[in-house]
Amino acid sequence: MPNANEETSALSQAQDRAVSELLRVAPVADDLARRFEEAGFSLALVGGSVRDALLGRLGNDLDFTTDARPQDVLKIIRPWADAVWDVGIAFGTVGAQKEARVGDTDRNFQIEVTTYRSEAYDRTSRKPEVSYGDSIEEDLVRRDFTVNAMAVALPEKRFIDPHGGRADLAARVLRTPGTPEESFSDDPLRMMRAARFAAQLDFEVAPEVVTAMKEMAGRIEIVSAERVRDELNKLILSAHPRKGLSLLVDTGIAEYVLPELPALHLERDEHHRHKDVYDHTLIVVEQAMALEEDGPDLTLRLAALLHDIGKPRTRRFEKDGRVSFHHHEMVGAKMTKKRMTALKYSNELVKDVSRLVELHLRFHGYGTGSGRTPRSAAMSVTPDRFSAGSTS
Repeated sequence: MPNANEETSALSQAQDRAVSELLRVAPVADDLARRFEEAGFSLALVGGSVRDALLGRLGNDLDFTTDARPQDVLKIIRPWADAVWDVGIAFGTVGAQKEARVGDTDRNFQIEVTTYRSEAYDRTSRKPEVSYGDSIEEDLVRRDFTVNAMAVALPEKRFIDPHGGRADLAARVLRTPGTPEESFSDDPLRMMRAARFAAQLDFEVAPEVVTAMKEMAGRIEIVSAERVRDELNKLILSAHPRKGLSLLVDTGIAEYVLPELPALHLERDEHHRHKDVYDHTLIVVEQAMALEEDGPDLTLRLAALLHDIGKPRTRRFEKDGRVSFHHHEMVGAKMTKKRMTALKYSNELVKDVSRLVELHLRFHGYGTGSGRTPRSAAMSVTPDRFSAGSTS
């Protein structure tokens, strides 16, 4: 863990980066803030945008929060933006697109403005109940993690950090603004978001957060399959998916959202005649990532993650002492289709990933002739990686 001097230095550097990033997007952010101010409302950059500014990686997606109600936001933003959408207005969010000149470049900014709010699940509903708040402090305390519970009031660029988010960002740790139990009760998906942010940012998760995830793992069942799927995708497509997947397994959450993964922890036979299939699977995911040429490939990574899920059901101890997994690729393809369908993946993606799982033991170059398999270009070397060290 960093010492106090290191954290102070990191905080100072983060502050400098944030100021630089905020100045970069000032033309669009300040212009919008002035319009809210003229209408009698406040506006602040918030959440992931502030976190990314502190990390020096603020992009063109900007998140704002305001005391204005959604209909007031629409009145302010429609004459200003190039395009406006209100699909999230039931949750207090108005989206917009705005082209602005930054330096010598025209940039297209994707903007979301959300009214101060609080939301919570009850024990039977799959959808959060939304109520609007009157202060930014009330809004920030309901956010998932302290590193996402910071704001910058505009146009004066005043930092608002009531929960120590900048210190946690410097320490690279994920904590919740209130107790993790309260946070996860409000929205159980935040448990998966902890794993996702650990994978995206390469952060550690605070011990009390991990404990709450273990104790409340079953609460994830109240969340819709679509939200679970979207969060899982972000984790899988992150820079460090192994870290996030391991956290889901270690806390027991994977038992509810992807039970086929912890099931790969096969009990070793006394002579250790087969490898740890779970560890092998995580290695294969990393090997698949190394094959990507055009950025993260969801089809490839899902196939790598699921390629051996048929092994627990097909494991046999032969008379000669060998361990076999005959036809695990066929069983695994059926299991893949069932799991991905339950998670509401598209029919096309289910078909592609299932096909790759089914073919993962085929020889190098399979699919280079007629009837090419999905993603065959990427997978032409992947089967050997997938099956390396396997006993079919």
